[in-house]
Amino acid sequence: MKNLLSSWWLLLILFTVSLFCLAYGILQYNLDRPVTFSESIQLDNQQRLKWSIERGSNLSQVTTKLHNQRVIQHPFIVRVYAKFKGTTKIQAGDYFIAKTDSPRSLLNKFHKGLVMRYNITFPEGWTFEQWINHLAQVPQFSAVKTLSSNELLQKADINVTHPEGWFFPDTYSFSGSDSAIVILRQAHQQMLEKLDSAWQSRAADLPYKTAYEALIMASIIEKETGLAEEREAIAGVFVRRLQLGMRLQTDPTVIYGMGDQYKGNIRRQDLQQKTPYNTYRINGLPPTPIAMPGEAAIHAALNPKSGSSLYFVARGDGGHQFSDTIEQHQKAVKHYQINQRAKNYHSLPAQQQ
Repeated sequence: MKNLLSSWWLLLILFTVSLFCLAYGILQYNLDRPVTFSESIQLDNQQRLKWSIERGSNLSQVTTKLHNQRVIQHPFIVRVYAKFKGTTKIQAGDYFIAKTDSPRSLLNKFHKGLVMRYNITFPEGWTFEQWINHLAQVPQFSAVKTLSSNELLQKADINVTHPEGWFFPDTYSFSGSDSAIVILRQAHQQMLEKLDSAWQSRAADLPYKTAYEALIMASIIEKETGLAEEREAIAGVFVRRLQLGMRLQTDPTVIYGMGDQYKGNIRRQDLQQKTPYNTYRINGLPPTPIAMPGEAAIHAALNPKSGSSLYFVARGDGGHQFSDTIEQHQKAVKHYQINQRAKNYHSLPAQQQ
């Protein structure tokens, strides 16, 4: 009798182990079997499905939706496995589902938030208005056009009175669940860090009381410079003019102050109009930056090239002719104006010459 009971217990144990092994095998098979795509599902050129998880969605909702579209076969198995592994929390965003994915790999992506990343680039010298227009072209950021500058600054917790100049031009990465505020925060923080670092290593005897004044100067240098190698030289001219009490007399500030009134040309009456940004009429720097300067322009503003030049004029090739005296400057202006008129004349059709 005892031997019979032992045999039954052994059979029961063997049956239980076999059942467990079978269940475990089925579980592993279903977790690792490749996903499937029906013919109605549109894939990208790399044969991937773009899958979006909206904010507030849970794992049950997501796996049910995947099952309904026949991407995975057994959503219940995925949920049980996630419960066992402690990976039931998932992150919103856009994901790629490839043909090589499985329910297990999808769960890993959703739990770790391995979302699709996109890039958006802001060139040096753009204004805050250009930044907002560029952001608004991305569908998920379109709401920025409905908010004022002050509202955007408040939402981003950026404590400045004027947005111009306070965002670092660079390429920023974002996911499908991010807002434009996230990018503005990143760009502002990066500008703070770049400006502080440059301010700490600035040259001696500069005419700036604060780092913000250096940022204003950097924005002017950014808009004036066509050639990268001229940044320090142009910075040197502006710094010497400030030190001597001379007006900056730079066109980009006038253009910025004109706003929508600027139609491509600065007229004499524009130069005569006294505005906070008309550096032909005001002393010192304008009240705010006029654009978003890059790192090189910030460095130039705080490390200007030494010398004696106080004037410069565009040569027409992207560079400038620098002069020490007003007489030399007027001669250079006349020379390059004549050259420009000749160039314009020769570019006309023969019947118009």
